[in-house]
Amino acid sequence: MRARVDVSEIEAQTKIRAKYLRALENEEWDLLPGPTFVRSFLRTYAQALGLDEKALVDEYRRVYEQPSEVEHQPPVMAATSRRPRSAPVNRGPSRGYAIALGVIGLLIVLLVLGLLSEKKGSSPKQSDTNAARNSTTPRRHSARSHRSTAASSVAGATHVALSLKPSAPVWVCLIGDGTRKAIPGVTLQPSYTPVTYHASRFTLTLGNDAVTMYVNGRPESVPTTSNSIGYSITSSGRHLLSSTEQPTCK
Repeated sequence: MRARVDVSEIEAQTKIRAKYLRALENEEWDLLPGPTFVRSFLRTYAQALGLDEKALVDEYRRVYEQPSEVEHQPPVMAATSRRPRSAPVNRGPSRGYAIALGVIGLLIVLLVLGLLSEKKGSSPKQSDTNAARNSTTPRRHSARSHRSTAASSVAGATHVALSLKPSAPVWVCLIGDGTRKAIPGVTLQPSYTPVTYHASRFTLTLGNDAVTMYVNGRPESVPTTSNSIGYSITSSGRHLLSSTEQPTCK
């Protein structure tokens, strides 16, 4: 919601049906096929929004999934048959708990080694820059609407995320960064699935007004017109183009 990303856009990007995306948002796990699908959907959805997929899956497992089967294994008869029945058996930590601790310890060791190698390979100036960037990264996680490039555009970088949703046939010529033809002068139909494009500057020509723009996830309408209309779109906003400035994609 903070990124102003439409559910239909995420549905097209992740190929996860909208009803399942809403079920994930509302934590209505009974509406989803099963725990395996839930974990897969959470990973895909988190990647699309630029969130920490491992943290989301770990939280789901910890709060909602049933305890693993290893915690319910019957006692090993060979180990307990030698003890008197009246004597209490100290089972110690479960096997699943021990495995989890081992995995966490290994991850910590790998993380420390990676940080040390990165520190050796970078200059002090680069290290200071990376530290400043890392210190602000967690604050932006909830505002990300796309992967890494889209995240910087939403957070206020110079890049712009642009998508078009036609309500009737409309001719479109979309140029990114002056030369790249994102939409090379074709007619889009109402059934067209919107695609999000990224550039520092777009120039756009529309054959009519039967389209809604989404600039950084925010819907922007096009004024009623019977002629073509053109825009220059940057991080500072939209600007109308004269007929001689409108791109033709020829």
